[in-house]
Amino acid sequence: MSILNRGWIYDSITRNQDSGSVSYRWTHGANDTYMGSGIMYFSIPYFLKARVCVCLGSGGGYVPRLMVDCVYELNETQMYGEGKTGEVYVVDATNSVNGEVDWSGEDSFLREKFNPRFINSTTEDAFYNFFVKRDIKIDYLHIDAGHTYEDCKQDFDLYSTLMNENGIISIHDSDERYWEDFETYEGEPHDMCIGPSEVVKEISYKWEVFNLFDYKEKSEKLSSSGLTLLRRKSEEI
Repeated sequence: MSILNRGWIYDSITRNQDSGSVSYRWTHGANDTYMGSGIMYFSIPYFLKARVCVCLGSGGGYVPRLMVDCVYELNETQMYGEGKTGEVYVVDATNSVNGEVDWSGEDSFLREKFNPRFINSTTEDAFYNFFVKRDIKIDYLHIDAGHTYEDCKQDFDLYSTLMNENGIISIHDSDERYWEDFETYEGEPHDMCIGPSEVVKEISYKWEVFNLFDYKEKSEKLSSSGLTLLRRKSEEI
């Protein structure tokens, strides 16, 4: 008996049922029955009992569906306490930066099946006009929007100010070696992602850093493009 429901994973996590595989799941090292780094997007908020999860950018909706799945489980087991529920927010401007979004329509599989709260704006606008104005604090933040250094650094600088105590930030596409060997082809809707690794190098002195890298040169196994976990260092250290 496995703790993982492979039927559910195949049907609704790594795939959009009969519509086919979730876009960009390969960057998370996932295939039909293997979640790759997707296990972290469930296990991190599960361990934290995160009431507020925020995903910045999501081409295929892979990360937010795992966040929603986790929050559903925490709600069902009443881990938030009586009368309290969790929320998942996904922010995406759907402007084709670093890939195409295929779930923005209300009738998309992601929104009909999982229904995260969708903020259709830039991450900067969402920060000032949604999160700050509503005084929303974040337990788990996933950064996967603009992948230039400037975009990634801005997202980190802004949203890290909203983190609750012991909150965790994950940054996707952070394995520099993966991107050094990456090839793009004409018509492929995916850009080079060099910004995240540069941001991680710059901020590591203030944050606890754990890199989840599994890329190996000429490996025949699917690998992820890297995931870095961050937590603010204690002032006592």
